[in-house]
Amino acid sequence: MDRVILHSDINSCYASIELLYHPHLRGRPLAVGGSQEDRHGIILAKEELAKRCGVRTGMTIWQAKRLCPELVVLPPRMDLYIKFSQDVQKIYAEYTDLKEPFGIDECWLDLTGCVAPEKGEAVAIEIGNRVKKDMGVTVSIGVSWNKVFAKLGSDYKKPDAVTVIDRAGYKNIVWPLPVKELLYVGPSTSKKLRAMGIDTIGRLAAADPEALRLRLGKMGLVIHSFANGLDDSPVLREDLVPPIKSIGNSTTTPRDLVNDREVQVTLTALAESVGMRLRENGFMGRTVEISVRDSSLHWRSRQSKLPYATDITREIADISFGLFKSLHVWPTPVRSLGIRCTELVSANFPEQLSLFSDHGKRDRQRQLDRVMDDIRRRHGFEVIQRAAVFQNGGAYKGACSLPGAL
Repeated sequence: MDRVILHSDINSCYASIELLYHPHLRGRPLAVGGSQEDRHGIILAKEELAKRCGVRTGMTIWQAKRLCPELVVLPPRMDLYIKFSQDVQKIYAEYTDLKEPFGIDECWLDLTGCVAPEKGEAVAIEIGNRVKKDMGVTVSIGVSWNKVFAKLGSDYKKPDAVTVIDRAGYKNIVWPLPVKELLYVGPSTSKKLRAMGIDTIGRLAAADPEALRLRLGKMGLVIHSFANGLDDSPVLREDLVPPIKSIGNSTTTPRDLVNDREVQVTLTALAESVGMRLRENGFMGRTVEISVRDSSLHWRSRQSKLPYATDITREIADISFGLFKSLHVWPTPVRSLGIRCTELVSANFPEQLSLFSDHGKRDRQRQLDRVMDDIRRRHGFEVIQRAAVFQNGGAYKGACSLPGAL
């Protein structure tokens, strides 16, 4: 018996959520984007009216407003979007425990054994109606026997739609689509395929697998199988998603950094975010890596293997600044910085202690970090900060206030 796989996608997720909180903006083109003043001025999400004007995700705000002078751009509120996504996930969980999130706004559901294949569309419609009634937003849902075609189905018709792609009719729906619509076919792969005369999924399905392997490697065979509907990858339960391999954060600063003190302030703010996420997920890092992009957009990085795995903010900040000093960046101004911890181990991982290290001091620092974490969880990330973050006239206060993973 065929599987029953659904892929649900919240339509214009960020913008749709913002409209719930700004109902007076309904009927006007709306987008969510970064601050132009802070040099993060790109479109992160847009609703349907803005899309019709030609506004695209990743476009600079000034470009978007040139296309759509009436465009309203709101700042992102990631904490709100994540909480909203979790509430939508609770609706999905009423239908199956086999649900695999794909970002904040998308999720695969495996209903095999819960409903007959011919009932998949009806259940998808029911889920869509539930989300609309309970959450106030719409979803587009694809229904198929595999994950790849289910995702194609959710993208096929928007907004607020259900598309079934079954074995009998998939060639009529899928094969005429541009090859870039297929999962894992990014801009680079799409360009290589076009050079081979392959511009649709149907032509990819009919292509010589060996020619694809020679041109694209193993991925050529994978996407050839996908184009022919040969995908048996399972929908993973949320708690079985592969473990995090690294945790990090980065920022483009409001203005170029021109001295060590300004860099140290920014790295401290980044270390706060990275340390908090390590502790929240029960990890410590054995390696700290920094990335630096200067005003000429030249990028470089450096990493350090640690004698002890750490999740301590102060240690991460100090190590990061030492790595920065070793890069000898000056006199070129710095535009963006990033910190990443890799080689993660469990926070309960046993290690041989050294007689020459002050482990009591490390324990006190870790306890202080956890107290700060608790305060931030209850009252917000910016409610408590280290004094260093407020130096330089507060220029970098909040620059990295939203924890994120690289």
